[in-house]
Amino acid sequence: MPSVTDKSNPLISKLDALAERCAELERQLGDPAVVADPQARQRLARERAAIADVVGQYAAYQALLEESEHAERLAADPQADPGLRAMADDEVRVLEGRRGEIEQRLRAALIPRDPRDDKNIVVEIRAGTGGGEAALFAAELFRMYGKYAEQRRWRVELVSSSETGIGGMKEAIVLIEGQGAFSRLKFESGVHRVQRVPMTEAGGRIHTSTVTVAVIPEADEVEYDIDSKDLRIDTFCASGPGGQSVNTTYSAVRITHVPTGTVVSCQDERSQLKNRVKALRILRSRLVEAERARREAEIAKDRKAQVGTGERSEKIRTYNFPQNRVTDHRIGLTLHKLDRVLQGDLDELINALQAWTQADQLQRT
Repeated sequence: MPSVTDKSNPLISKLDALAERCAELERQLGDPAVVADPQARQRLARERAAIADVVGQYAAYQALLEESEHAERLAADPQADPGLRAMADDEVRVLEGRRGEIEQRLRAALIPRDPRDDKNIVVEIRAGTGGGEAALFAAELFRMYGKYAEQRRWRVELVSSSETGIGGMKEAIVLIEGQGAFSRLKFESGVHRVQRVPMTEAGGRIHTSTVTVAVIPEADEVEYDIDSKDLRIDTFCASGPGGQSVNTTYSAVRITHVPTGTVVSCQDERSQLKNRVKALRILRSRLVEAERARREAEIAKDRKAQVGTGERSEKIRTYNFPQNRVTDHRIGLTLHKLDRVLQGDLDELINALQAWTQADQLQRT
């Protein structure tokens, strides 16, 4: 069992540093100069709040280690009463179990939190191989994410879509706004494969189609300053399936970021101004994500993430309709409840992916 004063233990060393930082923040928050500066006080108070719980757990952990050391000394004392030594032995075993539980929680608390986890997200769904069948499944994924967002009371806003005449979608781009949206749906990026018998298949053969999904955290304006001179903005009539709902005014907007060639179109709103605002939100998020991906690729080009790279070319999940089966290939999880998953019952998949990721990170802590 580790000692309270064992500075060579990486866990204790990290926790000691955190406790020292918490004490330093307490001192700074009592400084008259900080008290007089609302912004500085808020920033320091926010940092202290973020680590206070871990420091409190560490204090309990230290008390447990001291108790364990006392029990171990008593159990090993040849001059102690045999009955007391036996009781001390039992206490050591109990405390050992409690120590393991607390250490697990502390290690989990030390895992760096993804600062993007609480951001709103842009979800881009595009039909891949499979023609009309892929477009139909893209529409089903669009509805699946919408139902999941509704269950969590998130706001869903369609930015643009390209529909087929049979109820499918070639492409759909949506904004999802809500607490923890990125933390819950960030693992959805990649290739989703569907296996089923199309309605038009007379021979009953199973066809395989794919849909690509990209989940991008929405960028704040301060994260990427877009120079208006770098933008080419075109307007056009919104397209649709026909009928009175087709917008006959030039309200749809296409924005091209000339330096990168990134193009975003938005035609969901009847107001050109609203479409322009939405398109800029999507454009900024794409540019920030592209820059982040480029930096991460340079830093970690030799390390392959175990739970998947999040690349759109990577097959992450298979939806098999004949077997009512969903298989996530990154963690080897298979669920026989495809019907419920498509109704937005995604928590079991998402929780498993989050748990796997945390376990992997714990091993590196």
